[in-house]
Amino acid sequence: MRVTISRKAHFNAAHRLYRKDWTFEQNDAVFGKCNNPNFHGHNYELIVSVTGKINPETGYVMDIKELSNFILEEVEKPFDHKNLNLDVPEFENLNPTAENIVVVIWNKIRKRIPSEFDLEVVLYETPRNFVTYKGE
Repeated sequence: MRVTISRKAHFNAAHRLYRKDWTFEQNDAVFGKCNNPNFHGHNYELIVSVTGKINPETGYVMDIKELSNFILEEVEKPFDHKNLNLDVPEFENLNPTAENIVVVIWNKIRKRIPSEFDLEVVLYETPRNFVTYKGE
């Protein structure tokens, strides 16, 4: 039997959506107000889910406190109250769209989760706009 456990977290961060190799006009046409040269911010909500077999000794899929610590170390500390474009090395040459952010987060957490578990990350940029990545 496989069960999914989930942990919610959040972080606040600023970003600007743009490509360095495009003109301001090209960026403005594609990214609109998200291309503001002075950046803009979001209150990101995150749901990290791990699916696996229940350990018969503990009754856990995995210790949720351990998952909470992984999220704190890999996401909250490096991303919270940061400018993603300027302060987070993973976005130095990667446009910090919600799609790219969720993949970066998934990769950072995946290295901490044993391979026998499946991992899914859902990232809410706004209450109505969210992305999901399962490593596919």
